[in-house]
Amino acid sequence: QVQLVESGGGLVQPGGSLRLSCAASGFTFRYYAIGWFRQAPGKEREGVSCIDSDGNTYDTDSVKGRFTISRDNAKNTVYLQMNSLKPEDTAVYYCAAGVYATMNLHEYHYWGQGTQVTVSS
Repeated sequence: QVQLVESGGGLVQPGGSLRLSCAASGFTFRYYAIGWFRQAPGKEREGVSCIDSDGNTYDTDSVKGRFTISRDNAKNTVYLQMNSLKPEDTAVYYCAAGVYATMNLHEYHYWGQGTQVTVSS
């Protein structure tokens, strides 16, 4: 069956870095776009970064220059390198798979269970 499993979350101080991983199985990974989304308490889920099957990437304005999304098709894995983290980056981070690389969460068919990222001193 289709599975997306996120890992790499945790507690980090402001200015620190984390790398999230999204391991996929059960579908032809290389043909799919993958998006990273996040949801903070009391807020709606929002798009962070996404990457299409050709490796083209898109980032929301608040993370440009700080976050980098990449994919390794040989490992069926997408990564989100997060640098210069801020307290406002605190959220549960989800990866999702869909046909198109978009920040619209409704365009994604498969979702992971999420991983918590907490940025605090």
